[in-house]
Amino acid sequence: MAAIIPHSPFLLLLFSLLAIFFVIPIQSQVPANQTFKFINQGEFEDGNVEYHSTYRVIQTNAYTFYRYPFRLCFYNTTPDSYVFAIRAGVPRDLGLMRWVWDANRNHPVHEKATLSFGTDGNLVLGEADGTVVWQTNTANKGVTGIKLLGNGNLVLHDKNGKFIWQSFDYPTDTLLLGQSVKTNGRNKLVSRKSDADGSDGPYSLLLDHKGFAMYLNNSGKLLVYGGGEAATMEVL
Repeated sequence: MAAIIPHSPFLLLLFSLLAIFFVIPIQSQVPANQTFKFINQGEFEDGNVEYHSTYRVIQTNAYTFYRYPFRLCFYNTTPDSYVFAIRAGVPRDLGLMRWVWDANRNHPVHEKATLSFGTDGNLVLGEADGTVVWQTNTANKGVTGIKLLGNGNLVLHDKNGKFIWQSFDYPTDTLLLGQSVKTNGRNKLVSRKSDADGSDGPYSLLLDHKGFAMYLNNSGKLLVYGGGEAATMEVL
């Protein structure tokens, strides 16, 4: 028996849509009740904080973004110049609270800047006018959730818990327990300019195939210090 080929435009469209449905997989998304848009505004928090900074904690209806002793915050060391960061330490302790990871140290944002996490799974830091300053570039990559882990690692994960993006892959000037720099990834730590200016400073500690080396940035000058050979630098 010969195959019946539909000639109706409606049937052709229906067959085309069915073919697309079965060929293209449906990408997982962040549930709508797990999305958020946090606005950087309001009162500052108390505490003994590194660089004499002021800060606001980031929390939403869905997330506290607090895993002792780590917390997501916006902080500034000069007026109206904020960095999205991870803080280590809690106000009730007598010790100094420190900033252990910065997202946008070279491009601070202003009052009423926003941190958004949409159904597409992209975490975006933007100015009040919508200008994107920093993002994880994870849109439509299967992200279904965001977590701040107990080791200070901020992660975006898929439905199986696999990390699609993690802050541990982008160290600034600090390494946390279990974090490392690698020759096949982010391979350096960069100092900040000063207490008041958190942008990239004069020194880099770099890992290459020979081991560790410290450089004076933008000069190529190798600084003499005690180093050693390794494939990674890791805090254990």
